[in-house]
Order: sequence, then structure tokens, then C-alpha cells
Amino acid sequence: MKEYILKTMDDGHVITVRDVQMVLLEMLKMIDKISKDYDIPYYLVGGSALGAIRHKGFIPWDDDADIAMMREDYEKFLKILPVALPEGYMFQCFDTHQEYTVTIPAMKIRKKHTYVKEANTLLANKCQDGDGLFIDVFIIDYVSERKVVDLIHRIGNDALMPLITLCENLHMNPLGLKKLFVNHAKRYGEKAKGSPLIGYDLTWTFYSPFKPIVYPKSMIYPTRYVPFEDTMLPVPNKAEEYLKIEIGETYMQYPAEKDQQPKHIIDIKL
Repeated sequence: MKEYILKTMDDGHVITVRDVQMVLLEMLKMIDKISKDYDIPYYLVGGSALGAIRHKGFIPWDDDADIAMMREDYEKFLKILPVALPEGYMFQCFDTHQEYTVTIPAMKIRKKHTYVKEANTLLANKCQDGDGLFIDVFIIDYVSERKVVDLIHRIGNDALMPLITLCENLHMNPLGLKKLFVNHAKRYGEKAKGSPLIGYDLTWTFYSPFKPIVYPKSMIYPTRYVPFEDTMLPVPNKAEEYLKIEIGETYMQYPAEKDQQPKHIIDIKL
């Protein structure tokens, strides 16, 4: 297996993508245990789901891990984490940290006594209590079946995103805009509740509002467990159909070799 080096220390010791993946794997196992203990469904998304199906584990060059859960499950997760999270871990989100960047995934679960610097400065961590290696937690919410209604709401939140980012890059904390951004997304999900369609909640604006990632709830739930490295982790029930929407029809094909590179981490300490 090819070795993807993230950092070479002064003494010649290297930190590889595989080193990071092994830490992330332990974190995923910890989250899975909490999920089972408290009956909180979740599933792997994006590259983590692709890795589960195509590689039965991590994509060899992938240097992060992503999970998602329905909003009602996320809110339950948020309530129990302070007591359920083992020593050595912490979490950050807008509910607990007003400086949290709301244009990134809703929550980061971090491993203490580690350090990571992300490649994208627009998504830089603003929280002062930890920069540890993390797992992203995305909120999934209901989506209106009426495409025009959906588009209007998405454009509304998309318009706020650059304003929030600009303020934060000017070292301001635009609390009013951030609350509007988060609350608008939540209200939209509440209005669409009961729809057969779900997708990333409106705080995740990195897809075109004209072509959002949306799928039937029945495609995701009930989730199913599949082999992932040396354990079993949950993916969408119809993961193959989900990946066609999330990644593309050719999701089983490897990208060009030049694109088989880690892309999230520019500095790391384990």
C-alpha cells in the first residue's frame, strides 16, 4: 500500500495518512458505541461512505471522516455528549461555542492532545479550546418536495454565507448573522417535516442551490452495518444508490492518480 506522508518531523519520524486514519477509526468506534448506548442513529457520509463500500474501510488517501444524522437525532446527541463522551475527547458546535464557524459541518468531535491545521483557511477553527483531530458531524433534515420553495430557502442561506465568512476573516464574530443562518435552516426543516425527501441542512452551502444533494429518506433508513477496517459501521440502507447521488454514477472508479492525494490537513500532531 502506498504511504501518504503528511508531515516529516525534525528527527525523521513521519506522520502518514494511515496514522491519522487509525486515530479516526478509534474515534468512529467510540461514536458508534455512544450511538448504540443511547439509540441515536447515524451513518457515514461522503468519502467515508465511499470508503466503506469501495474499500471496506478508509479511502487510502483520505485524511478525514464524516458522519451524519437527522436533526432530531443530532439534538439528542448534543444533549447526551457532555456525559457520554469519554475522557480525552471534546466537541465543538454553535450551541456550545458562539465563536464556532457555522458554515462548516454542525459539529466537530475532537481528540484532545492532538493538533490539526486544515488546508482551507475559510473554514479555519475559531474555537480557542481545542484544535485536535476531529470527526465532522453533519445535520440531515427534511427537504420540501416543491423545488421552487426549496430553491428560495437555499438561496436565502447561500446569500448569508459569504457575509458571515467576510466578517470572520475580518476578525469579527457576526452573531446576529450566524443565528439567522442557523435558525433559518432549522425552520425550513421544521416546515418540510413529513416530506419523503431529506438532505444536508441549509447551513451546508457548498453545493449549488440549483442542484442540491437530496434523496428519499427511505434510501437512508434504516441504516445498515458494513465492514469498515476491523469493525462494522453504518451506511445508508441503499448505499450504492446514495453514492450515485452524492459522488456520481462512476463512484466505484478510482480518480486519476494525480488526484489520489490527501487534501484536508496541512499540519498535524498525534
